[in-house]
This record gives sequence, C-alpha cells and structure tokens, in this order.
Amino acid sequence: MNVETGKKYHRVLTIAGSDSGGGAGIQADLKTIAANGCYGMSVITALTAQNTVGVSGIHPVPVAFVEQQLEAVLSDIGTDAVKIGMLFSPDLIHMIAEVLYTFQVDNIVLDPVMVATSGDKLLRDDAIEALKTALIPKADIITPNLPEASVLLGRELNSLEMLNQAARDLCQLGCKNVLIKGGHLEGQESDDCLYLSETDEMIFLPAKRIVTNNTHGTGCTLSSAIAANIARGYGVAEAVQKAKEYIHGAIAAGADYVIGRGHGPVDHFYKYH
Repeated sequence: MNVETGKKYHRVLTIAGSDSGGGAGIQADLKTIAANGCYGMSVITALTAQNTVGVSGIHPVPVAFVEQQLEAVLSDIGTDAVKIGMLFSPDLIHMIAEVLYTFQVDNIVLDPVMVATSGDKLLRDDAIEALKTALIPKADIITPNLPEASVLLGRELNSLEMLNQAARDLCQLGCKNVLIKGGHLEGQESDDCLYLSETDEMIFLPAKRIVTNNTHGTGCTLSSAIAANIARGYGVAEAVQKAKEYIHGAIAAGADYVIGRGHGPVDHFYKYH
C-alpha cells in the first residue's frame, strides 16, 4: 500500500503517569482517546502504586528514558494532539518542553496535575515555576481545577464569580486558552469556565452535579477527550464542549458502580455497552 494514500488515524499522545488502579493517568487517557475515536500513544513519566483509596508510592521514570519514549513516538508515528498530565519534577518539564519544540508539536492540552483525587501530591513544589515558565506558554489550552488554578495564580479561588478574571490572568502566563473546572465549587451545579484569548471570549459550560463517589480520573479523562477532539479537527471551543458532554456521560454511567473502597473511576466506554 502507498503510505501517502493509506488511511490515517487521528493520533493522540498522552504524556503522564501510570495509575496501577486504572482509573486515572495513562490508563484513563488511553481509554478516553480510544472511546473518542482516536489512536492513543503514551509516554510514561512516573509509575504510581495507586488504588481507589490513595497513592502509596511514586517512582519517577528517569528523565533520559522519558525523553527516549518521547523521541521514539514523535520521530516515527508523530501526533495530531498531545495531552500532558503528571510531570512531577522541573527537569522533566524542561526536557518535555524542549522536545516538543524540536519536533514542532502543535495542539498541546496541558492538565496541570498537582494533587490526586485522594489528596496525594503529584507535583513537586519546585516544579510549579517550571510549569509556568517552560510549558504553559507552549500550551494551546490548560485545564486546571480550582485548587490548581489557585496555586498557579497564587491566590484562592472559591466562587464562580472569580473564574472570569482568573481565566484571563492564567492566559497571561502565555497559553492560548484556559478551561477552569468548577467541580470543586459548592452547590448543585458543576460549571466550567472556558476563556479563548484570541477572541477575548468567555464561555460558561453548565452541568448538573452528579452525586457519586466515582470521580477518580475525571481531570485526566476530560483533558484527553479535549485532545482527541482537537486531533479529529474540531476547534478548541467545540472540542471542549464535546469533551464536557463525554465526561458528564461517563460520570453518570459509572455513578452506581462499586469498585474498591475509595473514589472509583468513571465509565469510559459507556457509549459502547
């Protein structure tokens, strides 16, 4: 077959940590990418000993080997979009930024993972500044939750009214677009705020809060779904809207399952059973 005329996958690369419990990280990313019609590839930044209750251990992958994984994928297969999750250290962040620049990678979705659903820390304190200076400026969109946005801005965010200015301020770090997730807000709604800097447009994405303990990996899942939709050719606003619909459906479908003793996963393949 002529490689120039053969069928092409929509390719999505996830750069993130491994979750041995399967609900978050690389495992959630690859499930999400597949469920949203794309071909998933992975670069693993850290191994975690993790289940629904919490993280009992983190083993960072040596930076040089993460670089090998990254170059292996990009030099051969390439990618149409990248989702970046758990990064852990400043050295790792700087290396990833350099390699993505070298390979001229576009469509970067950065989920600034800092703390697991269980409350366990997944990003070293000294890595936050590296994230702000080296990687956020390269991102097409960043997807922090309220606590993560608070850390990045150095001020507490605890109301829907504060999201408007916070999203604009986050774009001042250099990224093109910001989605602040409102899941940590009190109340019956779980509204997200999308800011598109190019058009200075603020879009609020309302959703009814689903009462369930199964919310492990929701951030990983949402950001991967955004990357998958961008890889399929959708603009950022439509990619975010489709991803929001997908994660809402996955949470709803997985709400009543019992798995483990803590925060269970969402149902990534709810559309197929």
